Amino acid sequence: MAELSNLLLEALSQADGDALRPHLRHVHLPHKEVLFDAGQPISGVYFPTGGVISLVIGLSTGTQIESAMVGRDGVVGASSALDGKISLCRAVVQLEGNCFVCEVSKLRDLALQSHTFLSILIRHEQTLFAQAQQSTACMAEHNVEARLARWLLRAQDLSGTDTLIFTQEFLAEMLGVQRSSVTLGARALQQAGIIEYSRGKIQVLDLDALREVTCECYGAAREHYRLLFDR
Repeated sequence: MAELSNLLLEALSQADGDALRPHLRHVHLPHKEVLFDAGQPISGVYFPTGGVISLVIGLSTGTQIESAMVGRDGVVGASSALDGKISLCRAVVQLEGNCFVCEVSKLRDLALQSHTFLSILIRHEQTLFAQAQQSTACMAEHNVEARLARWLLRAQDLSGTDTLIFTQEFLAEMLGVQRSSVTLGARALQQAGIIEYSRGKIQVLDLDALREVTCECYGAAREHYRLLFDR
């Protein structure tokens, strides 16, 4: 299923891919669209091929903090096939792009019929949980500049582009910090010649240097996904 450009779909067996393909619908996900909210039923399962989706936790203050980021290496809403019918978080499109969507009932039926398909969905949900745990540790221990670098690298990996459209308000919300902290972090990266930031657009100029700035959590997230697909 390489033509789909989603690594999880590509990792499916031939039989599982053939069974799933007729139930996939191609859509375009616009920026900031909410796919489902915390406490709501999950109505669709999303396999991004170009867009990037954030899983965020909302607080009573109105603040939203990202727990995990999913793009062309994963799936959003797969817990619904494992009887997790009600979402525990909000899924919002952070970078617009294309995606394949499957009805929850169809995905659940296929998972119940195939042990190999069910297995990869369970492993993916474990990978998402590990990413959320890593994100929690990162927010507790690492400085804003390192966390910003980690977030930009992950977004660049999933989108496949060096040009990222994000406002400082959005970045601050995802990282769980004040806007002024993002301003200082972005300014430091720009002064080092690593990024160029202007009017909500970030251009990554030096990926290797950005990797030098980031914390260990970026590599840990990549390793979680490598293990998912290497089994």
